[in-house]
Amino acid sequence: MTLPSTRGTTVLALALGAALAAGCARGTAASGEAPRPEPTAPVMMPAAMVPAPTTQSVLQDIVDSVLAAPMWRNARWGLLIVDAERGDTILSNDADKLFMPASNEKLLTGAIALATLGPDHRWRTPVLLHGRQRGSVWHGDLLVSGSGDPGVSDSLSGGQAMNAFAPVSEALAAHGITRITGRVRAIGDAFPGLTTGFGWAYDDFDAAYSAAVDELMFNEGVLVLKARAASRVGGAVAVTSAPTRSYPRLLVQATTRDSVAVMPGGVRPPRLEAVYDSLGDRVVVTGTLALGDSASITLSYRHPNDAYVAALTQSLEDGGVRVTGRAVARADTLGRAADTVVVLQSAPLSDVLRRMQKPSQNQIAELLFRTSGLRASGDGSADSARAVGVRTLAGWGVTIADAAYRDGSGLSRHDYVTPRAIVKVLDAMRLSPWFATYRDALPIAGVDGTIGNRMKGTPAAGNARAKTGTVDKARALSGYVTTADGRLVMFSMLSNNFTVPTREVERVQDMLLTTLAGRPLGSIVPRAPR
Repeated sequence: MTLPSTRGTTVLALALGAALAAGCARGTAASGEAPRPEPTAPVMMPAAMVPAPTTQSVLQDIVDSVLAAPMWRNARWGLLIVDAERGDTILSNDADKLFMPASNEKLLTGAIALATLGPDHRWRTPVLLHGRQRGSVWHGDLLVSGSGDPGVSDSLSGGQAMNAFAPVSEALAAHGITRITGRVRAIGDAFPGLTTGFGWAYDDFDAAYSAAVDELMFNEGVLVLKARAASRVGGAVAVTSAPTRSYPRLLVQATTRDSVAVMPGGVRPPRLEAVYDSLGDRVVVTGTLALGDSASITLSYRHPNDAYVAALTQSLEDGGVRVTGRAVARADTLGRAADTVVVLQSAPLSDVLRRMQKPSQNQIAELLFRTSGLRASGDGSADSARAVGVRTLAGWGVTIADAAYRDGSGLSRHDYVTPRAIVKVLDAMRLSPWFATYRDALPIAGVDGTIGNRMKGTPAAGNARAKTGTVDKARALSGYVTTADGRLVMFSMLSNNFTVPTREVERVQDMLLTTLAGRPLGSIVPRAPR
């Protein structure tokens, strides 16, 4: 395995060499021959008579050598590697201790969703008309009732999130409606309670990866602001938003500066910044942008239902249906039942699962978390979702002592799980009818997803399928790999509390995984858990 030349890499490379040498020495010592007197002359033993180190011993020597390095003195490592077919433990290190899993939590969420919903589950979003039609005008409102469809997004709607709304425009056109006097309104509360996860960092709420979720979700909670400098110094910066053009409202206070301007004392000019106001429905853009320059800022939508309604309204108007937005108070429309005009339907869960696992998409994970609770109990609150998850995990032998399951994505720093619990979930999926769906949704080493650039050119490339996980002081990698002799192996590698660069954690994980993939597993010697 070729590794970049860095100080951390040198430590790991030396450790690997020492581990392999130790494995060879162990093989010689274990030959079973009786002690002999010191020979008077060197005796060359045929190579065939020296037992080769087993994969199990090589892995153990790597762990013993690498984790003894000073760089890991403050870190915790939880490791478990198991032969899937035989159930034999190949390597274990603190496998029953709790670790923060980060996005390895999605392995649990995906498994629970498959068990609760099934791979063919599709989200259905009814769109209804409430009021009365006269000619081409609908006197009333357009209502939409969500249940957590994650598919109204650029990634799952042919590259344009607005495409998901095309059936609504088509249905209205079929009814001859070109104007709606009322508004587009969200109805129902399928996901009651907070729109952010338990224990999420409040100062991350504007970041795309920490976007809020609700029963109506648009573009995975993400919008992009595009800014362009004015043609003169001091001019206002022009800012537009997409995919929604008029939501959220923008207050632009940013100005254009000379491209070579330097503030007194060599202080850098204020950079362009976008933050929500205290209500979360207006974005304030401040700072400066140099002449001739442009910039993009990615933000979350603070209020998911409002973003969905704004996007649907925009889609209707772009499709030729004016929404005038006047309040409806006519006596002849009050109390009338709403009629379903169309039901939007998502892609199947099997497709959604790949979109969640490969790029590690947090908001889809939270929607699966809530939807599993809603389907199993009729309650889409976070508390219900957690209870359903805990009950499902218990059926696979994962108790509350083995996992603290608090959200769907792993963003919460209150999530904890043991490596053994993760391997139990991997094994439950291996034995389930949905194994191919579950495994194929995971990133492939050296090919795609969050490990697409890792382990290239090694036996693990195109072989290992694994989920990563990263939050501050936590890095995880768990999944499946096939050894050189064709045996499926399940593994979980969790590291917490390290202060070295994250890449150093990845080097250890990659070293163990490429060793597994590149060697025959052979026989397994039972070892006491560590």
